Order: sequence, then C-alpha cells, then structure tokens
Amino acid sequence: MKMKKITAVIAAAAMMMSVSACGSSTETTGTEKDTYNVGVVQLVQHDALDAATQGFVDTLTEKLGDKVTFDIQNANGESTNCTTIATGFVASNVDLIMANATGALQASAAATSNIPILGTSVTDYATALEIDNWTGTTGRNISGTSDLAPIDQQEKMLVELFPEVKQVGIIYCSAEPNSKYQATLFGEALSADGVAYKEYSAADTNEISTVVSTAISECDVLYIPTDNTMASSTETIKNIVVPAGIPVIAGEEGICSGCGVATLSISYYDIGCKTGEMAYDILVNGADPASMEIEFAPNVTKKYNSEICTQLGVTPPEGYEPIG
Repeated sequence: MKMKKITAVIAAAAMMMSVSACGSSTETTGTEKDTYNVGVVQLVQHDALDAATQGFVDTLTEKLGDKVTFDIQNANGESTNCTTIATGFVASNVDLIMANATGALQASAAATSNIPILGTSVTDYATALEIDNWTGTTGRNISGTSDLAPIDQQEKMLVELFPEVKQVGIIYCSAEPNSKYQATLFGEALSADGVAYKEYSAADTNEISTVVSTAISECDVLYIPTDNTMASSTETIKNIVVPAGIPVIAGEEGICSGCGVATLSISYYDIGCKTGEMAYDILVNGADPASMEIEFAPNVTKKYNSEICTQLGVTPPEGYEPIG
C-alpha cells in the first residue's frame, strides 16, 4: 500500500456491499461537524492489516458519507516511519488517528495526548502501552480493538491436529512485544498439556530464514502468533517448512494462508468495522476514549490451508473451514 489520500466520497460508491457486513447503522445522534479529518497509520502492508483498515474506512464512510476524509499512510514496517506519519497527523490537527498494529499505536501515543487515538490489530494494550493493573480501559486518549484470538483454543487445536507432537517451536519477532506476550501464553498452555516447547525470536525479516531453519531442526510443529514481521515473510517461511515437512499453526488467517496448515481465525475486517463504530461514537457523540473498553472480535473460526495440508498429508477433522 503506497502512501495516499482517500476521500470518503470516492470510497463510498465502491463499498456499499462490504459495509453491510459490518452490521453498522446510519443513524446519527449528537452534534456533528461539517467535516472530519481522520489519519490512518498502518505499520505494514499485508492482508490482515489491509482488511482492518478497509473495515474501518467502510464503516466510518457508511456512517458519515462525504463528511469524512481519510489520510491513509503505510509505514512499510519501519517504526521511524510510524513516528513521522503520526507527528504529521498531529501537525495537521486531524480529528482522530486510527493506528493499525502495535508499532503504529505506540508511535501515535508518543505523538499526542490530546487527539483521540483508536488502535486496531493490537493484541494486548497493556503490553503495548506499558500499563500496569490493567482494567480494560487505558485511562488516556486511547482505545480500540484487539486481534487476540483465544490462545488456549489455538493450543488445543495444535494438540488436536498433532497429538504425537514432541516439541513445538514458537517463532516471533523480538521487536513486537505483543508477539512475546502471545508466545508466553501459548507456552504456558503447552506446558499444562505436558508438551515441550522452545521459543525462537528474530529481530527483523533478515533473521527469519536462519531462525526458522534452526527451529525445524529441533521441533516437529511450529506456532507463529499474530506477528506483523512474520506475516510479511510467509513466503520465506513456507519455502523452509514445507520441504522439511514441518507444519505451522498460525495465530491468524493471513499467516496461515501463506505458510500454515491451520488457524483459529478472527476477521480483521470485522475488528476494523468495530473500530470505525468506536470512531463514530467519539467524533459525533463525544465519547471519551479513556473510558471506552477495548473491544474484541465477536467470533473465531477453525480454518485450514488446503494446499499445504495436502502437501504435508494433514487431514483436518470435521469443523474446520478451508481458507478462501
């Protein structure tokens, strides 16, 4: 996704069908401005984050029509770019910032304590914002939606598919604190089931090939949580794990479609829609993000990658849906 500006009046004509899936309403209450300027900073381009941005734009467009203008910018995976984009939004005095992924949220939080910020595709806000004694709200100008699927259910999926597993390799980017958070929870669930595991972390995309190669030499199943760095490198991971016959359980559908066999998937489009609804409540109804609870995806679905399952000889049991 290149840096670009998208106006709601252009987007509205093409998005009527998709917005209906969000289940949002066009009713408005409270005092509305003539126009709203919303800045969107997305950490990196991949299917999951793209879907969340699309759901956000669709929903807010459906509710506000040509009263809202979006400045959508992609940081191409660089934290410094997130900072530049966020400070630019503050200088432009946008009405609201939507921060897509943890790095984008952290940069936006550092850039302003006044402009409302809504995150999406963020796993754990307490971890991302270094908040102790978490109560479900941030107590500051920030709220949003989480992409956390039930970690214990993901672990049960792995054990269900591979009951003879000896050791699981958990792979994530060390620069993403929410990935470490998921890795810890997944490891605890494996330990409770008596399954050995080992964590493998890569600092950036340049280390992924080496880290994955090491993991497949020591483990018989891999787990990759919702991790933007890994999501942007699924082709690299696939080219290592598939020839080696090592299956990957993924934390989200985008990673699974690239290199995994199965996932317990949320809809990133849906959490984007929910974020759009929250933005409307802030912009039009005057809701305070400090007291708005973090929202989660309403549903999770067991899905499998039919191509890779066939290549590895994995047969998902009943109750799994094919990706795509």
